[in-house]
Amino acid sequence: MARMMFGDVEESVVTRDEVSLDTARAILAEETIAVIGYGVQGPAQAMNLRDNGFRVIIGQREGGASWEKAIADGWQPGETLFSIEEAAKQGSIILNLLSDAGQIATWPSISAGLTAGKALAFSHGFGIVFSDDTGILPPSDVDVFLVAPKGSGMSVRRLFQQGKGINSSFAVHQDATGRARDRVTALGIGVGSGYLFETNFRNEVVSDLVGERGVLMGALAGIIEAQYRVLRANGHSPSEAFNETVEELTQSLVPLVGENGMDWMFSCCSTTAQRGALDWRHKFRDAVAPVFEELYDNVASGREAKHVIAKNSDANYRIALDKELAEVAEAEVWRAGKQVRSLRPTR
Repeated sequence: MARMMFGDVEESVVTRDEVSLDTARAILAEETIAVIGYGVQGPAQAMNLRDNGFRVIIGQREGGASWEKAIADGWQPGETLFSIEEAAKQGSIILNLLSDAGQIATWPSISAGLTAGKALAFSHGFGIVFSDDTGILPPSDVDVFLVAPKGSGMSVRRLFQQGKGINSSFAVHQDATGRARDRVTALGIGVGSGYLFETNFRNEVVSDLVGERGVLMGALAGIIEAQYRVLRANGHSPSEAFNETVEELTQSLVPLVGENGMDWMFSCCSTTAQRGALDWRHKFRDAVAPVFEELYDNVASGREAKHVIAKNSDANYRIALDKELAEVAEAEVWRAGKQVRSLRPTR
């Protein structure tokens, strides 16, 4: 493992220098990776593994949109595309990429295929960490580990196709075979990770749930809505409010942060913008810190998991979810965004 400094903290990470793609292929040469679920992460990880030369099959409920998408992506029913039960039987590494609710519902079918020496893999530790609520309790004679790409399935696939990679965490929860660490790092390289950093299942879940509800999605959506509304309430047009709130953020500034850091983004802006950002960041940080502390406590205590499981298990969940998503889509800020995006130059 490589040693890297992150500020004053030294971490061990796995890069493609330590575990090359050829090494990963050799480690998993006798394995069949059964990717269970073809929704958000499934397509990206499965196709990346296939393109990298690993033996991959898909387990998916037949007849739905995801089954048809798998066929469209080149998976062949009866050859590389099976029911969840059959894929779990055939796979030596069962990579469970169903939603958390889906993992709970299908656990009896998947667990039936977990014979001694196999591996149960995840990209999220939710089912294992909150096993009292999920009922997901693997047998003691299988490896249990995770590789968690730090991005959406779409990003995982796009970066792979661009010859890049997305960073992933990895963790070993149970090493029954003595090979769990080799298997998980090989899997991480196989799905196209840029580098792998080690964690444990609980830390992965807590950081992931906090991140999704915080900066990555929830907080971002809330801050955007708040600024847009203030601008509109003070007489600014939808186009001006959206461009100053979202378009410049996503098309100009965030790419600069990703390229070389927040200080780099600041340095690429006017001195007036720099001064204001450096002054006002403290107010925003101090204002939201109590919200993040409340969020962290809610996640770490397990209350958030219970809430998610209860909501996602409701028979009318999909109807309610579609209604909430439609409300977001119909908000003026995002209707303005649709218009702005349509006016972007095509070249």
